[in-house]
Amino acid sequence: MNEIHQSYRESIGNKEDFRVKYKFRSEQEGARKSLPSQGIRSDFWYECDNHTMESIFMIWPEFEDEYGELIVNGQVRQEGTARMWIVTPEMKAYHQSRIKIGTQGYFMEGSRRTADCEVIEIVSLTIK
Repeated sequence: MNEIHQSYRESIGNKEDFRVKYKFRSEQEGARKSLPSQGIRSDFWYECDNHTMESIFMIWPEFEDEYGELIVNGQVRQEGTARMWIVTPEMKAYHQSRIKIGTQGYFMEGSRRTADCEVIEIVSLTIK
């Protein structure tokens, strides 16, 4: 039985920092065997970071359905949109200088790129 996901908006009390469009890679491309469920805490890696694992960041996705509503139960889609949450508030200034519309990146599970993504909207990425 799948658990109902509590939105980060509810638990954190803020809106997401930015949104991305994403596409999960296939198992043949070195990614996962099946699609994850909502609530996976994959990390984020900027496309231009030259393959250094030190530059993987705790920026977690929350996946939306085809209408832009939060998926609260079950598996996510192969491709779609996700709300992105910068987990460490002290890192917001750093990411504010890097996250722009069109920024390319990846969802990471360990050292494995599981999805390609592109920033499509800046929502509340501000220094607090």
